[in-house]
Amino acid sequence: MEDYGPATYGERIAEVYDELYGTQFEAETAAAVEFLAGLAGPGPALELGIGTGRVALPLAARGIDVHGIDASPAMVARLRAKPGGNRIPVTLGDFADVGADGPFRLIFVVFNTFFGLLTQEDQVRCFQNVARRLADDGSFVIEAFVPDPGRFERGQQVAAVDVGPDRVRLHVAKHDPVTQQVSGLHILLTESGIKTYPVKIRYAWPAELDLMARLAGLRLKERWGSWDRAPFTAASPKHISVYARH
Repeated sequence: MEDYGPATYGERIAEVYDELYGTQFEAETAAAVEFLAGLAGPGPALELGIGTGRVALPLAARGIDVHGIDASPAMVARLRAKPGGNRIPVTLGDFADVGADGPFRLIFVVFNTFFGLLTQEDQVRCFQNVARRLADDGSFVIEAFVPDPGRFERGQQVAAVDVGPDRVRLHVAKHDPVTQQVSGLHILLTESGIKTYPVKIRYAWPAELDLMARLAGLRLKERWGSWDRAPFTAASPKHISVYARH
């Protein structure tokens, strides 16, 4: 996928992001906010890939000092248009740089957004920059899916994500197991036409993330299978990993 950069996903999908992922994840968002608030205390907290503020805004509403980083001006504009959105300091840029002043009591990245860093080098660099800005008693939280290469047939996947009376949402993807990259396209078919939203990720296994953390001077403190602290098992489709200093 040529000409795909840190801002591409957000710039293209911002117009429909809340429609696609807002109400659908209300219960999960509430559980995430409860989990993160327990680690943040009064803050400050920093969200990498803050987007439209699905998690950051309810955290800020609790009185927590929340900051954010995002590469997409369109996503940040959506955040700014929401109540309280203009009071959250946001740095525009690649969140691998963690270009915000610290130290932070909590740094977090949710909804697989960490995998938006497309090389192992960028992911390692992100861990290192997080470690530099994390308070001594701080936590770094990652929510990410557990890779499942078996869902691809001959390195490809076509899936009907949502089918309604007046619209269909499809997802098509190609998998490169060598680079651990997936290049995909969300396709929205409605009566008014067709819209496409590109996405590209570089997934990492939980053990690989743990090694990145160790290289940055952090350690795995706890890992759960969900925001409500269900045990993480071999059958868990995702994980909530909490890293801290040694």
